[in-house]
This record gives sequence, C-alpha cells and structure tokens, in this order.
Amino acid sequence: MKYLHTMVRVTNVEDSLRFYCEGLGLEEVRRRESEQGRFTLIFLKAPGDEGGEVELTYNWDPEEYTAGRNFGHLAYRVADIYALCQHLSDMGVIINRPPRDGYMAFVRSPDGVSIELIQDGSLPPQEPWLSMPNTGKW
Repeated sequence: MKYLHTMVRVTNVEDSLRFYCEGLGLEEVRRRESEQGRFTLIFLKAPGDEGGEVELTYNWDPEEYTAGRNFGHLAYRVADIYALCQHLSDMGVIINRPPRDGYMAFVRSPDGVSIELIQDGSLPPQEPWLSMPNTGKW
C-alpha cells in the first residue's frame, strides 16, 4: 500500500494556488480539467518530498462547502517555522495558532482548511510569536 494524496475542495483556484504555492511553497506537479465532469484537479507537493500530494479540486459550478466531512487538517514539516509564519503573515494570512513553542503553528487556507506547521527539530521560543494569542479557530 502507498499513500497517494489528500483531496481538498477549493472555491477559487487563484487564491488557493497563491496560498499553497506562494505561501507554503508547494509546487504544482500536474493538472487535469474535465469539461464533462465540470471540474479541475490540481496536484501539489512539497519540493523534494517523495510522499503524498495535495489534490485541489475545483468544481466549476458554484457550491458551498461547510466545515466537517470528518476532515481534520494537513500537516507539513518546515525548516524554519518563524520565517514561514512571517512570510504567510506578510501575505495577509492569519496565524491562528502562533508558534509560541518554536515547534507548532496553525493557519487556514482561503477555503478554511486547517494547516499544521511543524518545525523540523525545535527552535527556542521568540517574540513576537511567544506572546501572540490564538486567533479564530484552528
């Protein structure tokens, strides 16, 4: 058995690619559009990662997605959690659970998907993250 991918439904391809690619640093590896099925599938993966992918599914006909469907979060190991959180914050992404411990943070995609960031190793706690409160749900 081999893990292949996690599918996440998105409502705006441009916003989602900005978040996942420009923000988190994932790379698009392939794309499939289906006129008949009226959807676009975009597969992303972390550079150098031979593991599973994230499949962004964009349904062409408007649809409202509600929280739930028994989905928790995506998790990524990162080289520098402080630098990535600062980069995302500079892009306007809310850091819902700041990396106060130098190890873990949570953010949300434009479609509300919770993303856990886990530091590779650990960094000493530092400001402004150390005293930053949680914001919203994560």
